[in-house]
Amino acid sequence: MLRHTQLPGGLEVVTEAMPGADSVTAGFWVGTGARDEAPGDEGASHFLEHLLFKGTEHRSGTEIDRIVDAVGGDMNAFTAREYTAFYLRLLGEQLDLALELLSDVLWRATLAEEQLAAERGVILEEILMHTDDPADLSHELASSALFPGHGLGRDVLGTSESVGGMDAGRLRAFFDMHYRPANMVFAAAGALDHDRVVEGVAERLSERSGGARPTRVGPGRAPASVVVHPRRTEQAHLVVAMRAPDRHDPRRAALDVVDHALGGGLSSRLFQEVRERRGLAYSVYSDRVAYDDAGAIVVYAAAAPRRIGEVAEVLAAELDRMARTGPTEEELAVAKGHLRASLLLSLEDTGARMSRIGRSQLLHGEVLPVEELLGRTEAVGLDDAAALAAEVLGAPRSAVLVGPFSRRRPSLPFGEESS
Repeated sequence: MLRHTQLPGGLEVVTEAMPGADSVTAGFWVGTGARDEAPGDEGASHFLEHLLFKGTEHRSGTEIDRIVDAVGGDMNAFTAREYTAFYLRLLGEQLDLALELLSDVLWRATLAEEQLAAERGVILEEILMHTDDPADLSHELASSALFPGHGLGRDVLGTSESVGGMDAGRLRAFFDMHYRPANMVFAAAGALDHDRVVEGVAERLSERSGGARPTRVGPGRAPASVVVHPRRTEQAHLVVAMRAPDRHDPRRAALDVVDHALGGGLSSRLFQEVRERRGLAYSVYSDRVAYDDAGAIVVYAAAAPRRIGEVAEVLAAELDRMARTGPTEEELAVAKGHLRASLLLSLEDTGARMSRIGRSQLLHGEVLPVEELLGRTEAVGLDDAAALAAEVLGAPRSAVLVGPFSRRRPSLPFGEESS
């Protein structure tokens, strides 16, 4: 059962009770992410994601870890381009402990200079690790190419320079601006009572009130066509990205269908053509992302450097073919069946349910019933999918290639290489 309450300070509380569940997952969702960082603040959201766990006015970071460990809990956080989330999963009988720890971390973190210095080193190592992974690097470069000069093309981690130069005062100012109740949602799912959750959150609420969602401006510059990043790797990594409708577009269910038919499953065109029929790659897929004012469909493949040119030709051909014809009736049926099952299977987990309701309330201002989501997918027709495939897959493409191509580079069928 879904319930929603807005507290006087602006914080929204949304819960979903799951009869028979033994666990509860609860979390704060902050409506600020990497795209909302001003120049010089790049990586601040991710830095705070780490730092808030390192000590509060009442508990040290070690004490927080010990308390969570003693009850078998899982406490963590993640940063995205448009939000940051902090969550704790444990037994339902420990719900009050979850409310206490999460509130302590979100409202009373010390953000001490000595904690910042230690965590800065951890994040700098994370940036190096991320850069060392050519698959991750290719996706980040593709975001930069698709949304050049815009926050949506920025690495969530920030840069070594921005993280290295960030001090406690700057982080505290960012925290005070964005971590306010009206820019946050508290979500919980599992073994719970809504009124008890609301009461517990209200009791522990900071004296901080108000706040607002960040003001955002959509991407303006045209995407870059081809970016080649020379790198000594065993495989070549290719990402092809196209802009797509934003998350508020009513056609997003049709976009899910197109994405699945293109490269979202084992029977998809890309998997069957690139891997099964031609044996060109082990990993090949497509995925979609949706933001407040933009979106994308992203295709990825990794293959031996000598074969990546052929892989690129096949990807371009399949994108063109899907843009011309859209999915077939069979592909439409398979996509609908897969999307329906994926959603229903995810609902067996308290963490997935908490994520669904927290993200939905934060990003859409409401949580749609599962039946309505399923109905939107089922209502997608062949004409809907074909029209959207033509619009999105026929749009300008950004291609990023990471691999050992410092001199001789394969020809890519996606336009001219950007400088």
